[in-house]
Amino acid sequence: MAGLNCGVTIALLGVLLLGAVLLPCGAEAFEIAPPHGSGITVFIKPGSPALPAKLCYIINAKRHKTSLTIQSGEKEVFSFSCHNPENHFVIEIQKTIDCMSGPCPFGEVQLQPPTSALPTLNRTFIWDVKAHKSIGLELQFSIPRLRQIGPRESCPDGVTHSISGRIDATAVKIGTFCSNGTVSRIKMQEGVKMALHLPWFHNRNVSGFSIANRSSIKRLCIIECVFEDEGSATLMSANYPDGFPEDELMTWQFVIPPHLRASVSFLRFNVSNCEKKEERVEYYIPGSTTNPEVFRLEDKQPGNMAGNFNLSLQGCDQDAQNPGILRLQFQVLVQHPQNESNKIYLVDLSNEQAMSLTIEPRPIKLSRKFVPGCFVCLESRTCSNNLTLTSGSKHRISFLCDNLTRLWMNAEKTISCTDHRYCHRRSYSLQVPGDILQLPVQLHDFSWKLLVPKGKLSLALVPSQKLRQHTQEKVCNTSFSYLVAGAVPGQDLYFGSFCPGGSIEQIQVKQNISVTLRTFAPSFQQEASRQGLTVSFIPFFKEDGVFTVTADTKSKVYLRTPNWDWGLPSLTSVSWNISVPSNQVACLTFLKERTGVVCQTGRAFMIIQEQRSKAEEIFSLEDDVLPKPSFHHHSFWVNISNCSPVSGKQLDLFFWVLLTPRTMDLTVIIIAVVGGGALLLFALGLIICFVKKNRKKKKSKRPPVGIYNGNINTQMPMQPKKFQKGRKDSDSHVYAVIDDTMVYGHLLQDSNGSFLQPEVDTYQPFQGPMGDYPPFPPPICSRAPTAKLTTDEPPPAFPAESESEPYTFSHPNNGNTDVPLLDTHEPEDPGE
Repeated sequence: MAGLNCGVTIALLGVLLLGAVLLPCGAEAFEIAPPHGSGITVFIKPGSPALPAKLCYIINAKRHKTSLTIQSGEKEVFSFSCHNPENHFVIEIQKTIDCMSGPCPFGEVQLQPPTSALPTLNRTFIWDVKAHKSIGLELQFSIPRLRQIGPRESCPDGVTHSISGRIDATAVKIGTFCSNGTVSRIKMQEGVKMALHLPWFHNRNVSGFSIANRSSIKRLCIIECVFEDEGSATLMSANYPDGFPEDELMTWQFVIPPHLRASVSFLRFNVSNCEKKEERVEYYIPGSTTNPEVFRLEDKQPGNMAGNFNLSLQGCDQDAQNPGILRLQFQVLVQHPQNESNKIYLVDLSNEQAMSLTIEPRPIKLSRKFVPGCFVCLESRTCSNNLTLTSGSKHRISFLCDNLTRLWMNAEKTISCTDHRYCHRRSYSLQVPGDILQLPVQLHDFSWKLLVPKGKLSLALVPSQKLRQHTQEKVCNTSFSYLVAGAVPGQDLYFGSFCPGGSIEQIQVKQNISVTLRTFAPSFQQEASRQGLTVSFIPFFKEDGVFTVTADTKSKVYLRTPNWDWGLPSLTSVSWNISVPSNQVACLTFLKERTGVVCQTGRAFMIIQEQRSKAEEIFSLEDDVLPKPSFHHHSFWVNISNCSPVSGKQLDLFFWVLLTPRTMDLTVIIIAVVGGGALLLFALGLIICFVKKNRKKKKSKRPPVGIYNGNINTQMPMQPKKFQKGRKDSDSHVYAVIDDTMVYGHLLQDSNGSFLQPEVDTYQPFQGPMGDYPPFPPPICSRAPTAKLTTDEPPPAFPAESESEPYTFSHPNNGNTDVPLLDTHEPEDPGE
């Protein structure tokens, strides 16, 4: 503060003592008297370019002079011999500030003497500040800030700032600047030399900058550029267009509004011949985990950067014999973000569990050619080249990248079951959340890890659209596919890659698996509706994998064993359940005649089984030739079980199924016609039988008919036997069933000789074996034709039977003759 007050005091004294005095002699006279010890020296000298033909002189002490020097503590009065001295002379005011032997006058720098007290000449104010190497000096420029210009450029208003530094005794030009720019501060070490050039017509009376003390910056200089809105700045290395000092470091600091993006491009540069180290540029980029980012001058520089950043130029130890030259001219363009990179995206993962999303750069081939970095920012400030978002929260992200196609996303989610009683038959949808699909970065992989308790449950995958397996014969050309692989430690089981538009309806696996949705084109966002899998926890089964396939009627269905490139893992069993429509025939064809597998232990075999007839064929994959194309009219199974193969002799099978319409040959047609005719005749016979049966039912409504009962005595009581032979040795017989219609009128007379209503039935002679007891009547359909009694045959010589003739009666429809309707009596002994 004391130094600042001292500087202000010196400035006021200079204003009072160095005032110009107008002499009343007709010519304008000026008096300049720099205070003693002020370090101010005034030079009035001819201007450049060459003076006009008419000479003009400085009149001092009645002498004509072409130049005049006024030291501090001196007083000079002078005038000009012409009326336009601005065309002949220039004035230069130099002030030396020694901060090594005394305090520095820090603060705002004043113009001494003021421009109003100086002759109307082109004026240059020079401040030469000398400081120790450990002291940093900072020039602060008020609005308007400075704009650097090239060696052949000029400032529109003629006001120019030239700034130089010092390396030991060597002056280093930092640059030439105009007003209305972005340079707000310049920090230097070991001293600074500031020159302000004002044209004679400019009435500026302030310097426009101040000096501040800073700690050592350990480099040549630091230039700060502040952007308040869109714009550009062209900057150059020290000594441009001459060479940059050997093995020095120069830094530019850029202050960028958060809503804008900055891009750096090198306009012109040259590199020197380095003996040690390497010339390079270094960036300190917000959010980068590898700061500083190091690039060569030949590399493409970063673009679309948000936030403040630094750029540094590092020289090298040059070759003494052929040093070359290092110089750089570059441009910083600040503008509003391009395309989608200025948007804030909300990623809501609050309803997700055990999930993570990583946004990262795509892998690129290593080369010396620079590729600009892309960054992802969380909450617009924390930026990095990769970002991982976890489930259970909402995240706001933005992108700092000139080309978002250089980024991609990878996500992972775990669905596990620890209690099989709770998870049994539960289903989960495997779909990419919508908040991820709305991001402007392509999704690369989305993996689901599906974990089940060992030996308790298995998994079933059911796609929303049927899948087909990726093969060389029929590649998947969709924008995405599913990669299904085992997730059991120590087991390398890759089921394959599957895409929509096939014949696979379901994939069942025994143990833990990983299902990965992999995209191949940005058009996946438009086809996202086609993606969708449902996983269910099902009862445990022993097969490693089961594919349910409904063969396609339009094209071949290509199928191959898991781990096609490396061979089916040892002791693995996989099955295909292939459904065949009723009107189609499936042709099963194998690509090779032999598998080429050589088993070390166990046997490798294949089973083809018809699902309807259960007929199966078993083939030894090690010894047998694979079956030739076979035709299957019904759904069938294909099971392949592996052994423990010898290294290099792995098992892999490739086959396909082709459907063709089912056709019928002439023999089948003839058999069908004959069968149809026989069926028609059989139906006609049934109709005839049904009609006859109905007629019999009508007849059965008449009084019951007599049926012979062999359990009672057939002899008249108290009369001698009419039949001398027994039943066994007698040819006579008693009919068992009356079939033919016959009227027994003479047997139904009553005592008065009148006839009762006769009972009608049919007669059939018995043809069964003869025995003591009549057998049960054979079935109707096995009976022989009946023989009717005619009136020509004489009736048997039986005596007239009385009403006590032992007959029993029953209804013929019952078919039961064991239970008589009348009580039976044992015949009484005649002797009793």
